[in-house]
Amino acid sequence: MINLITGGAGFIGGHLADYLLGQGQEVIVLDDLSTGSFDNIAPLVGRKGFTYYVGRVEDEALLERALSACDRVYHLAAAVGVRLIIDDPVRTIETNINAAQAVFGQAVKFGKPVLVASSSEVYGKSEDLPFSETDDVVYGPTSRARWSYAYSKAIDEFLLISYARTKGLQGVVARLFNTVGPRQTALYGMVIPRFVEQAMSGGPITVYGSGEQERCFAHVLDVAPALVRLMDCRRAYGQVVNVGNDDIISIEALAERVRSLVNPDAEITHISYEEAYGAGFEDLGSRLEKLERVARHMGVRALEGRIGAALLEFADKYGTPSPEGTLVRLPFSREGLASYIGIARETVSRKLSQLESDGVIRSEGNRAILILDRTVLEEASE
Repeated sequence: MINLITGGAGFIGGHLADYLLGQGQEVIVLDDLSTGSFDNIAPLVGRKGFTYYVGRVEDEALLERALSACDRVYHLAAAVGVRLIIDDPVRTIETNINAAQAVFGQAVKFGKPVLVASSSEVYGKSEDLPFSETDDVVYGPTSRARWSYAYSKAIDEFLLISYARTKGLQGVVARLFNTVGPRQTALYGMVIPRFVEQAMSGGPITVYGSGEQERCFAHVLDVAPALVRLMDCRRAYGQVVNVGNDDIISIEALAERVRSLVNPDAEITHISYEEAYGAGFEDLGSRLEKLERVARHMGVRALEGRIGAALLEFADKYGTPSPEGTLVRLPFSREGLASYIGIARETVSRKLSQLESDGVIRSEGNRAILILDRTVLEEASE
């Protein structure tokens, strides 16, 4: 199977490419590196079955070359991040809509199925929680650039569904909620890497608004295989499907948890959204999704984290040698680990208890986790 990933050098795209290669499939990445980073795919260069093109999706000849050679398309290329949306709404609108239309047109021409990544931003200002794919949506005025992303992603969804109904396109919309994990950048306003970077640099950790706004976070190591399973599910074609994790947390509580596991001495401060993004900015209240449709199509209730893989990632990024020499100490409590990777605390605690009873890890009170046997973790995470 040959997979084209537009935006494949982005945060999610790079992980999706890595996952597909690990499944023995081939991957073609098309990315102009405007918000993506070559660092996200650099480890893949030279691996069997991996090809990449640096260029715009709207380049008709380049898109045709890449798309005609693949079996299916993951369209992830998009303008991302609140900061970019506020600073350059024209780019946001044109990138999201023009790229999607180019991909859908070529996919119809060559008969290739498409998964398009949409966003929970499509739900707008709705307060009818939890969000269902068939709910009405509520947006702010077009005079506020903040809403350009939501409108443009909604148009992407309309386009895919319309192409499916009128032109025979086979495809599905994955309406993604907050996704977090390794290699995510804070450059475009992503909250967890921003909090972590602020805490690691000594603080303060800056919360926008009251901090009472709530979000759900799914781990990218769960989202990538979920996208593949959704693409494989033909009965989902022509539909919108929420993809995420339904364990909700306030941004204030998130800041507290990041502080507790990264730097307990860091101060938490608050600034208004106007200070952060300019006059007239509107943020959203709570974001909580219904997952019945993804459960029906894929046989899962929510995206459960790969705890062992997360421990290994954090060992490489944050771990320090223990006094025992060959072991690694992580500055994470159980609760802190759960909050950072966006997984229910009960799930993490159950898995860690199992690993501890098996002699793989040892908890050091509520301050740290000591990895005793990395080999077992590596084997369990393959």
